[in-house]
Amino acid sequence: MTLQALIFDVDGTLAETEELHRQAFNETFAEWGLDWSWSRDDYRVLLKTGGGKERIAAFQATLPEGARRLSGDEIKALHKDKTTRYGALIAHGHLELRPGVADLIEKAREAGLKLALATTTSRPNVEALTRACWGKAAADVFPVIASGDEVAHKKPDPEIYNLALKRLGLPPKDCMAFEDSRIGLHSAMGAGLPVVVTPSLYTDEEEHMGAAHRIPDLSRQNWPLMLVARLCSD
Repeated sequence: MTLQALIFDVDGTLAETEELHRQAFNETFAEWGLDWSWSRDDYRVLLKTGGGKERIAAFQATLPEGARRLSGDEIKALHKDKTTRYGALIAHGHLELRPGVADLIEKAREAGLKLALATTTSRPNVEALTRACWGKAAADVFPVIASGDEVAHKKPDPEIYNLALKRLGLPPKDCMAFEDSRIGLHSAMGAGLPVVVTPSLYTDEEEHMGAAHRIPDLSRQNWPLMLVARLCSD
């Protein structure tokens, strides 16, 4: 393996975003006049379904007979409103990168590694995060981006990682994926990638069998030896 690219998940991997997503969902539900309110325990279960619109559909499938249900078009509209609300929450400074993320990305860029994202979240959410955390457009931080609104099948399906690899023009053996969740791990492994897992607030109780490494965060002291050799040869 000749390490040439790093491919990152976004939510939970770059930053602990899931609480903001949950807040944005609940505020949007209230705005729509729905009596839905997702607790942390609810959301931990719902995160096993990749994609916000898919999460809404999975939730309402569990509602009792006679409860209000949204049509497919209504789900899309509600999710669009939620995305706008999430972006506003981030813009007001309610987000910071997880430990080590900024340092790793800077060192990777200096070493000439390619940087990519493979995320089930939508492109507007990606833009909101990079604007808040780097003060830059997403493409200025991650030249290759595969986002959830570009694929038919969300994680744990490997489609999003296959798309990122296609855009990188590299085989999976020359790349390393970074994830925080089991569904993300399975998605990356399904594309043939070695995976570094840094469990997040909502995935710390999961098993991550098959990961090349499972570490608390991306602080330099936790970097896998391959990264140390590739990025810190000076």
